[in-house]
Order: sequence, then structure tokens, then C-alpha cells
Amino acid sequence: MVRTLIKVENLSKQYRLGVVGTGTMRDDFTRWWSGVRGKENPLLKLGEKNDRTIIGNSDYVWSLRDINFDVNQGDVLGIIGRNGAGKSTLLKILSRITAPSTGSVKIKGRVASLLEVGTGFHPELTGKENIYLNGAILGMKKSEITKKLDEIIEFSSVERYIDTPVKRYSSGMYVRLAFAVAAHLDPEILIIDEVLAVGDAEFQNKCLGKIKDISTEGKTVLFVSHNMGSVQNLCTRGILLNNGEVLFDGSAVDAVNAYVSNSISLNFSNFVEIKAEHKNSGVFQEIEVKSVELKENFPNNQYATNDELTVEITLYGNESINDFRVAFGIYTIQEEGVAAHFTDPKFSIKKGEEKKISLKIVNHQLAKGQYYFNFAIGKGNEVTGVKEFDIVMKTLFFEIAYTDKDHLKGIVMWDQQGWGKINFQNVESIEIQ
Repeated sequence: MVRTLIKVENLSKQYRLGVVGTGTMRDDFTRWWSGVRGKENPLLKLGEKNDRTIIGNSDYVWSLRDINFDVNQGDVLGIIGRNGAGKSTLLKILSRITAPSTGSVKIKGRVASLLEVGTGFHPELTGKENIYLNGAILGMKKSEITKKLDEIIEFSSVERYIDTPVKRYSSGMYVRLAFAVAAHLDPEILIIDEVLAVGDAEFQNKCLGKIKDISTEGKTVLFVSHNMGSVQNLCTRGILLNNGEVLFDGSAVDAVNAYVSNSISLNFSNFVEIKAEHKNSGVFQEIEVKSVELKENFPNNQYATNDELTVEITLYGNESINDFRVAFGIYTIQEEGVAAHFTDPKFSIKKGEEKKISLKIVNHQLAKGQYYFNFAIGKGNEVTGVKEFDIVMKTLFFEIAYTDKDHLKGIVMWDQQGWGKINFQNVESIEIQ
């Protein structure tokens, strides 16, 4: 029999921008007087959708609006959406940190939350003392916590500092201990926001493995992440939020695809003239990328694994620059980076000159799927520092549609040391006069 642990009905949360409460005595009195008479708060009739891309005409915004869903025992629910979509607000309501403006949340079972670095920790207490404090908050007996203590400390890998006040911990150490506590103190519902991104790659993989173990034990997990690969691999179900509303509720794979379709305009043209929406602001612009083109004119930019990819980049010099290089990255449409490369040799350009640079990519071994390119123009190195002249995002979408090596998993993911550490084999870069 399916057991429902979380039931959310007509949930909404309203905020007034820039103030605590309503901001005025009159509005506070209006809200109080409505409650005394058993009537609806008239201020709830005000407000606009939480769209951060526009200025708006009201100080009242709906961070969440009419949210409805159920979560069953054993579900691993991924909650995804752009920044400002309402994900963290939803988790804070489910964790009972804040109250909804309207609607209701019914929860059965013990909830452990990991929403921000250090949530629930007292900075003056040691790591060990905070383990006991968190366990007490969850309603556990001291003897129960003691049984789990060694396991928690070992998982967190902060044994040396376990008797040190946590105010002296780094953010990564905070997250290590906080996750270890939340995952090992037997919660029936585990709520995790994006905090795992603070940890290093080894610890993130360790956490994801633990979440899988928890889910197989019949525990319920709510997981917020911008890593679409983790959501697909970890979650059985996904909810997509947009401007405080549920845009999609279904399987994790379908939710990720809906997110990608909603956030990325897929244009499978083999030629892209670079416009403002492709640019990353904050770079120097001494050199500009004017256009990028995939020279192999395959229908709908569909390729097979190991088909050559030749990208022609057209640059314009706003200043004379010597010894610059071209970098590119290839990403899945779930926004996971799969490879990066810095050109070598370096190039030069004169003020007012237009230059074309061709990149031929062979032996790429990309698995089936849809991808896009990012490009960067810059000079320097890790020692002297890198000066970036132009950065172009999300262009030249293409698809690896078929392959005779379906077991391939794609190129190894980003090296933790950053750009240029992982290169394609046999990337040829030439200047076209």
C-alpha cells in the first residue's frame, strides 16, 4: 500500500519587497483584524508573479502560487527550476522554517533538512556537540545518537576537528558534517537544497551514493539541484518550478527535458551570428566573436560518433592583440560540461581586422545526445592570469544521433583543476587567411 508522507494543497507564499512583515502599522493591523474576524487577509489579493526579469508594479510578490503535489514513501523527488523559481522557499515551508501565506502542508514522519551551510549548527559548539544537538532536534535519544556517532564522524571525514568549535570550520567542512548528521540520524524525510555544491567532487559523489542508499531503505528524499545529470540519475520523479508555479510534474527525465526546453532555445542551425543574448557580460571585448559555423552541413546537425566536427569562428579586432587563444567547451543540453580545449598555437589580430579560425575535432567519442558549444577568447595562463576578451554561450546545437558504440559514456567530465586540463585528442586549429 502506498503511504503518502507529504501532501501540499494550494500552497502560496507572499512577500513584500524590502521589508519585514507588511512594513506598515496599518497593514499589520489590517492583517490582524481580518484574522480576528475569521476573514481572508485582504493583502493576499495584492501582488504579482515572482518574475525577477521585470521591475513590476507592486511591492508584493508571490514566491509560490497555488502549489499542489503529493510525495509518497520511498520517492526521490527532484525540484528544479531557474534561480528565483521558488525552490528554496518551498523547502523552507516543508522544513517548517517559514509559514505559508495560504494553503496547507501535511507531513508524516521525522524531517531532516540541509538547506544552507551550517543550518541548525551552533557556532560555539564543537562538531561532536552539534551532532548531539541536531539529533535532539530530530527527537532522538542520546543513546541512539551515540550508536551512530562513529559512523557520522567517519563519513564526514573531519575526525581531526570534531572537538573544535564549528565556527572555525570552512564551508566545505560545515557541509560535510551537516550532511553526515542529516543522512545518518534516521530521518524518514531528507530535504536537501543546493548546499552539496560547496563540497568537492569526491564528497559530492559520496553524498549522492548515500542518498541512493537512503532511498533504497524506503526513506523519502527531496533534492534541489542545478546539476541536471544528478537529478536524472538520482531522482525517480521531478517537479519543475517557474516563477513560483508548477510548470511540470512527472518523471525526473521528463522534468529535466521540460526544464531544458523552457530555459534553452534549441536552434540547430549550422551558422549562428553572435548577438547580445549569446554574450557573457563583464569581459573586455578587445576581440569580438562575430559568428560561429559548423562546416559539415549534416541535416539538422545530426552526426554519428567520431564524425569530424569542424567549427569556423569569425573574429573582429577592436584592438591589436598578440598571442591570444581560442577555447571551447562542449555541454549536454542538461548543462553538463563534457570537454574543454585551449587552442595551441596562439593567434594575433590587428585593429579593424576580421579573422577566421577553424577548429577540426576528430576522435571525440561523444555518446548519443544533444550538445552545444561555448567559446572564449583570451590570453595568459594560470600563473600570469587569464584575460578574457569575449565569451559566447549556448551556440551551435548539434546531436549525436547514432553510434555503433552505444556503451560509450562520453568524454571524461571536467577536471577539478579547471579549464584546459582535459583536452580532446587530435584537435587541429588553423588560421584561415
